[in-house]
Amino acid sequence: MSSSTSYGSGKLSREDYKKQKDLEAARKAGTAPAEVDEEGNAINPHIPEFMSKAPWYMDTGKVGLQHQRKSKDNSDTSLQKGEWYARGARVGTAATKFRKGACENCGALSHKTKDCMERPRKKGAKWTGKDMKADEVVQDISLSYDAKRDRWNGYDPAEHQKLMADWELIEEARRKRKASELDKDTAEGGSTAAGGAKAGGIEAEFASSDEENNDEERYIGQGGDEEKLNAKSKSTVRNLRIREDTAKYLRNLDPDSAYYDPKTRSMRENPYSGKDAAQLAYAGDNFIRYSGEALDVAKREVFAWEAGERGNSSAHFQANPTQTALMYSEFKQKKDTLKDSHKQAVLSMYGGEEHLQAPPRELLLQVEHYVEYSRTGQVIGGAEKAAVRTKFKEDVHPLNHSSVYGSWWSDGNWGYKCCRQFLRNAYCTAGALGK
Repeated sequence: MSSSTSYGSGKLSREDYKKQKDLEAARKAGTAPAEVDEEGNAINPHIPEFMSKAPWYMDTGKVGLQHQRKSKDNSDTSLQKGEWYARGARVGTAATKFRKGACENCGALSHKTKDCMERPRKKGAKWTGKDMKADEVVQDISLSYDAKRDRWNGYDPAEHQKLMADWELIEEARRKRKASELDKDTAEGGSTAAGGAKAGGIEAEFASSDEENNDEERYIGQGGDEEKLNAKSKSTVRNLRIREDTAKYLRNLDPDSAYYDPKTRSMRENPYSGKDAAQLAYAGDNFIRYSGEALDVAKREVFAWEAGERGNSSAHFQANPTQTALMYSEFKQKKDTLKDSHKQAVLSMYGGEEHLQAPPRELLLQVEHYVEYSRTGQVIGGAEKAAVRTKFKEDVHPLNHSSVYGSWWSDGNWGYKCCRQFLRNAYCTAGALGK
C-alpha cells in the first residue's frame, strides 16, 4: 500500500506500517510496479505526501491525484446557452381566488409574503380577493462561484445605446438653442466677443461634464505655456532643479513659513514673507508665474477660448496670435468705454461724484510693513515706510520767508529765524538787510 491509501484506514499496526514503508521504497527503487488510480494512470511514487494526500473536504476514499487536477465544472451551462433571469415575466393569467400558500399581499404562488416586491396593500389579496397577480417565471440558473460575483453578469450592452441616444438628443438641443441665441444676438447688432453673455446661460444649462472640467485642466506653467494635466501626470520635468541650486524647502526653515508640497516640488507662497519680492532671488512659484507678461498672455489665451466657444473660429491663440491680440485690445477698449458710460449715467442720475475722491490710504488705516535697519539707521531690507501726510500744505513759506514761523525764540516771543521778526504777517527782509 502506498502513502495515499493508508489514510482513512485507521491506525496501522507495526507490521503493516513496516510493510507499507518497504513497498514504498521498492516502488521508488523501481523493483515494484507503480500504484494505479481509478482511471488506470500510474502514480509517481516520488510525489511528496502533502501533494498526494487529498484534503478532508475533497477526499473520496479512492486512490489518485484527482484533487490536484482541475475539475470539469458544468455550472456555467446556463450562461453558455444565453439563458438569464426573465425579469418581470409572468406565467399565464392571474387567479380569481386566493390559493393556499400564495403571497398574502398580491396572491402569486411564486414567492412568499416577505419576498413580495409589490406595493404593500392596506388589505392584502388574501382578504379582499381582488387584483390578483399572476405567478412570476421562476428559473433555475446554475452559476459558478465567479459567475455569481461578476458585477457585469447579465448586463445587456443594448442598454448603453439608449443612454447614448438620450445624450445625443440633449447635445443636439443645446447646439440648436445656442445657434439660435447667437443668430438673435447678431441680428440685434451685438458683437460676438461682448454679446455672448446670453449664450453663456445656455452653455451652462446644456454643458457636459467634460466641458465643465476644462477650467480645472487649464494650467499656466512657469514659462507661460498651456499644459493640460490630469491627476496622474501633474509632476512634470519642469519641477526638477539643478543639483547646485538651493532646495525650496531649505530657504526658510521656519515651520510657519510657506508650505512646500513634496509631491509636486512646488512652493507657491513667498518663503521670505515681508521682504520685497523684486529684490529676492526666489519669491515663490506664484511670483514667477504671475510676473512680467505672464498674466497678459494668460488673459489673451482665456479670451481666445471664450471667443471660440461663442462661435468665433478666427480667434485662436496659437494659430492667429496677432489677430487675437488685436481683438483682445479692442474688446478691452469697448469694455472700458461701456463701464465708463454706465458709471457716468449712474452719477448723472443720482450724483455723489464728490465721494469718489477718497483721501490717501495712509490717513485711513495703519499697515504693518516689515523694514529692517542697520545699527546706523540705514534701511537694509524692505521698503522704508512713507511719511504720513497731513491735510495741511507742507514746505510752503509765504511772504518770501525761508523758514517757518516759530523757528526763532527771543525774549518770550516767537518769530522767523530768517529775518528775526516777531510779526506773523511781516514780509521777510533778510535779503534786503544782507543777513
